[in-house]
Amino acid sequence: MDMIRVQGGRSLSGRIGVSGAKNAALPLMATSLLSREALDLANVPRLADISSMAELLRQHGVDIQQSGDGSERVMRMSCRDLASTTAPYDLVRKMRASVLVLGPLLARAGEARVSLPGGCAIGNRPVDLHLSAMEDLGAEIDITGGFIEAKASRGLRGGKIAFAQVSVGATENALMAAALAQGESVILNAAREPEIVDLANCLIAMGAKIEGAGTDTLRVQGVSALHAARHTVIPDRIETGTYAMAAAITGGAIELVGARESHLTAANVILRKAGVTVDETPDGLLVKAVNGLHGTDAMTEPFPGFPTDLQAQFMALMTVADGAAMLTETIFENRFMHVPELARMGANITVHGSSALVRGVRQLRGAPVMATDLRASVSLVLAGLAAKGETEVRRIYHLDRGYERLEEKLAGCGALIERVPQ
Repeated sequence: MDMIRVQGGRSLSGRIGVSGAKNAALPLMATSLLSREALDLANVPRLADISSMAELLRQHGVDIQQSGDGSERVMRMSCRDLASTTAPYDLVRKMRASVLVLGPLLARAGEARVSLPGGCAIGNRPVDLHLSAMEDLGAEIDITGGFIEAKASRGLRGGKIAFAQVSVGATENALMAAALAQGESVILNAAREPEIVDLANCLIAMGAKIEGAGTDTLRVQGVSALHAARHTVIPDRIETGTYAMAAAITGGAIELVGARESHLTAANVILRKAGVTVDETPDGLLVKAVNGLHGTDAMTEPFPGFPTDLQAQFMALMTVADGAAMLTETIFENRFMHVPELARMGANITVHGSSALVRGVRQLRGAPVMATDLRASVSLVLAGLAAKGETEVRRIYHLDRGYERLEEKLAGCGALIERVPQ
């Protein structure tokens, strides 16, 4: 197993190309199950989660061919005939996003048998909203032996889906299923994330009829079949925010090529309050922090609010800011697991239920630390960039799920960082 070793104390400067969004690419890949014709996805990142989804789709009968690299990387997916409607536990357990095959399989074949995804380190993430959405579209659902057994022998039919709470994954499953349902579907309290808009745009390119993407109400007129299309995955807004904070925590300046201001408006507002400049350029965003950081409060919320997936990184940033910051987590109940590891590096953080009070310190110190989840792991890398001495981040397989060429991108901006065998 590898680990990442960081020698801190260097100001970062340069350009980083933002990769395609993992959280957009995963549901986009699942749409390949909806059509007998080919879907070409460009700008797909090279990540462990992408490989896991590809493995799952192949066993359903999707032929996947890949060409090119970076922003020119194209994944061609064709599913002329479904080979299986069962998503087995051994594949689903690797990644919770595997449940996104439920809607497409039901819509295409009238049946699906999908393993329950199991627990999640950062908190409870039930699939009940996914299941109720399928029932609203006419499916019969049973849970037996750890599997979701879903049937719609006469096909899905349009219906009214009103989510009790905002859920990105459930909105994605409902949107894909409704695309082939008979009649009109209305999805209320839908998620508004850029990844939802990207999914809707891809489905529209495939022939779906969807209105309201980016709002809390989606209207879908079901069609009998979807056709071939080509779609480019949006840039990863969480990777954008992460590298913006890498610039800020080191007092550097990084241009994030391909980044979109509109995807991170709330986060950029808070960064600016903390003393970080974020300016649009012809190629993306330029992030600089040259006059020190100020303690700034933040609360995670569904889009367009501050993303929960940037909470750990922002906490790392606040550990070296002047004054104090209160960070409140409203999305996941167990997303402060990085706090004890940051404390090993000298951070002053006190947790009160769903809030953490961060009192800035003059200097973090390098230490051996352990990653507990994807975003927590990268927060430790950020802390290591600012710390005095050497930091070793262990269990970095979490990082490989969501960050493409992390060490290479940071090293290109002057960081002393390397991946080494543990």
